[in-house]
Amino acid sequence: MGWGVIESEGTRLSFVACGSIHSDGETALSERLRYLHQQLSHVIEAHWPHEAAVEETFVNRDPQGTLKLGQARGIALVVPALAGLTVAEYAANLVKKTITGTGHAEKHQISAMLKILLPKSHVTSPDAADALAVAITHAHHRRPARLDAALAKAVAGTKVRTA
Repeated sequence: MGWGVIESEGTRLSFVACGSIHSDGETALSERLRYLHQQLSHVIEAHWPHEAAVEETFVNRDPQGTLKLGQARGIALVVPALAGLTVAEYAANLVKKTITGTGHAEKHQISAMLKILLPKSHVTSPDAADALAVAITHAHHRRPARLDAALAKAVAGTKVRTA
C-alpha cells in the first residue's frame, strides 16, 4: 500500500513525505489487514493531513487478487475516516490524465511527471508514486465543502495537506 502526503496552497504543491507499507504474505489475512491499519494510522498521526484521497478499485483478471485489493482498499478508506478526515476517491484514468495529460499513461510517465511537479520528492516505490499522483489529483479536483462568503474568504489562503 503506497502513501503520499503533499501540501497545496492555491496551485502550488509541496512534497511532504511518501512511502509504502508491505505486509507479510505468509501471515493470515486478518493479521495483514491489521498491520496495514496500524501502519496507515501511524502515517496519519505523523503527518496530520487535512484530507485524504484513494484511487478507485479497478477490476483485476484475478478474482482472488481483486478481493484482496478490495479488502486493503477498505483499510485505506476507513483509517482516514476514523481520524475524522474527508476521503475522496478518483478513477485511475483521471489520476493519469491529471498528472500526464493522458488517461492511459504508463508508470514511467507518471514517475517522470512527479519529478517535475514535486522536484523535492523522494519516491521510494511505484506504490508511493501512485499515492503521490492521487494526492496531486485530489489537490487539483477537490471540492471544498459549502462555506458562506465570509468563511470562504478566511479559508482562501490556507494550506491544505493531502494524504
